[in-house]
Amino acid sequence: MRLSRSAPSAASLPAFPTGAILAALGVALGAFAAHALKARLTPELLTNFETGVRYQMYAALALLVLGTRPEQRRAPALLLAGAVIFSGTLYILALTGVKWLGAVTPIGGVLLIAGFVLAALDARHSG
Repeated sequence: MRLSRSAPSAASLPAFPTGAILAALGVALGAFAAHALKARLTPELLTNFETGVRYQMYAALALLVLGTRPEQRRAPALLLAGAVIFSGTLYILALTGVKWLGAVTPIGGVLLIAGFVLAALDARHSG
């Protein structure tokens, strides 16, 4: 019998440990911005980076909470995807100055919003 070793999809990742890792990375990136990037980035680019950290932490905290709720199966995947796209594009934009990524960032924002709305709907329907 052969076992599959494919990588887990975002939907199969446990929300609580994923949120904890996302939060730890958020703290590390926030410290990186405050100490290493402050003198290297323009105020506008530093603000973009800090916005990415802030929204990553919002998603991380939500994943920590949703990880304690067994009925929450769909929202965590949207929140994770939203955080990766929204915050990730802001990080890359701040570090590289690649402006076209600003057009991709709102997709992550929409996924974050959808994740929070779906979390509310799933909680409402669970009891």
